[in-house]
Amino acid sequence: MSAIRSQNTGPEIYLRKLLFSRGYRYSLNARNIPGRPDIFLRKYNTALFVNGCFWHRHLNCKFSYMPKSKVEFWQKKFEVNKQRDLLVKEKLLCKKIKCLVVWECSIRLMKKNQTVKDEYIDRIEKFLKNTELYMEI
Repeated sequence: MSAIRSQNTGPEIYLRKLLFSRGYRYSLNARNIPGRPDIFLRKYNTALFVNGCFWHRHLNCKFSYMPKSKVEFWQKKFEVNKQRDLLVKEKLLCKKIKCLVVWECSIRLMKKNQTVKDEYIDRIEKFLKNTELYMEI
């Protein structure tokens, strides 16, 4: 458990490099934004979270499995994580800050397949330019 990081994870670094190469500038782990998003795009008033499928319980994802030991402990931990995510989303929407969640499995697909990567980047760019307040990829 001590090897699991909350900042500068592999998927997060991959997405940051991708955004930077496309000309997007951002700040990391902005303390003044609810939930301390992994990436905050000030120009677009958008908080971007790179969520691990296991920790944030991505629905219908193979990486979102339940450990076989200490089931009660894990259920409680996952439920607290999901509740915190909902609270952060509500706070962001109340402040009119756009919220984009990119799942770990999506980043894995982006690394494997160029067309998927291009499609997801296009979706992210459309989201940044639209008035939509919330999206998951």
